[in-house]
Formats: sequence, structure tokens, C-alpha cells
Amino acid sequence: MKALILAGGFGSRLQSVVSDVPKPMAPVAGRPFLEHLLDQCLQYGYEEIILSVGYKSEIIIQHFGENYRGIKLNYAIEKEALGTGGAIRFALEGQDSSSVWTILNGDTLFSCNHHQLQDFYATKKADMAIALKRMQHFDRYGLVICDADKRVNAFLEKQYADEGLINAGIYMLSAGLIQQYFENHEKFSFEKDLMEKKLLDVKIYGLELEGYFIDIGIPQDFEKANMDLI
Repeated sequence: MKALILAGGFGSRLQSVVSDVPKPMAPVAGRPFLEHLLDQCLQYGYEEIILSVGYKSEIIIQHFGENYRGIKLNYAIEKEALGTGGAIRFALEGQDSSSVWTILNGDTLFSCNHHQLQDFYATKKADMAIALKRMQHFDRYGLVICDADKRVNAFLEKQYADEGLINAGIYMLSAGLIQQYFENHEKFSFEKDLMEKKLLDVKIYGLELEGYFIDIGIPQDFEKANMDLI
């Protein structure tokens, strides 16, 4: 299994509490948040991981080097911000187009079963499978709407909801998918320009999974992660 972690985030909303490191390196429970993500990858047998880095990339590279507890680490270093879609395309350039990759957001931890998502992706013969988390009483995340066959029908804007499924920031897709639709695009959003705008063309399926979920993108949840993950 191969994974790509989007670790180039600036973390502008965290500047009040973390200002000197890239967002994925923010200290959570005494360790860089990125270590918590890599530990999860270790649990599910990933053999190779690409870290997509940009802002203060040298901090991440110096900390981790080329290996993390037996997992080979490679780096895709952005000279300028490419957006989430551009970052994925750049990181996977040169990879076998049929190779399957798990994409993870570097500021989100969802302790779901990656093998279940992998099996779901294969069974559905999906272009992309995304991990979904059921939440209650929230307004920070958009809703994901699926049909009876679990194919995604819509991504709704952020709004208050008593209950619903959210995109938990873990995706499974082939390396060739983005190249197929964005061959000559350098800067674009994975979520907006591919997942939302190409929804009718790309077969995206969503699987509801169980597990602890935290997004450290705002100070309140950053503090919550520090308490939860101690």
C-alpha cells in the first residue's frame, strides 16, 4: 500500500497558537501531529509514503529524513503553492497510472480501517473512494450525500446540521485519475475542481467508517487534539 500525505499547509488559522512550523508539524500531545498520521499508516502496512511539502518544508525533511519506523519516505517539494489538486498531481507525477494511492490530509486524523476502504474501492470499481464520518450538531463541515449504492450525489456547502456524513479527508484513487482530467493544470483544488465539478464524470463512492476524528485546523480543535491524544 502507498500513501500520499498533504503536508504543505501554512496553518493561517493556527497562527495564534502555532506560528513557527508547518501545520502538520504542530505539537500535539508532545509530538508533531504528522507522527500520529504516520503511526496510523504504519498500522495498516503502508510501505511507501510521499509527503507533499511546501511551507517550511526543511523542518519536516530534517525531522523525518528518508524513513519512519521502517516506512520509506519520499518528498514532493512545492516551490509555490499548487492547491490540493496541484499538489497531488505534482507528487504522483511519474507514478504508474494504475497504481492505487491513499491520500490523507496532513491536518486531519481519522482512525478508521484503511483496509475496509481499500476493499470498498475495489468492490465498487470506483474512480475514487472517500472515507465518511458521521457527525452530530455541527456547522464546520459540509455534508456528503450518497445514493443507496453509496455513490456520492452531492457535496453540500458548510451549514448547520443535526446529523450527517462529512468528508473525513481520506481518499483512495489511482495515480492516473487526476492526470486524466487536469493534464495541464498546475494550480487547482482537489475538492472543488475535481470532486465537486467533475462529480458526474468521476465515479466517487463514499464509505461510512468508525473511528476517532479530529481536524486541527482551528485553535479549539487543536487544543482538543492535545487533550485527546495524550
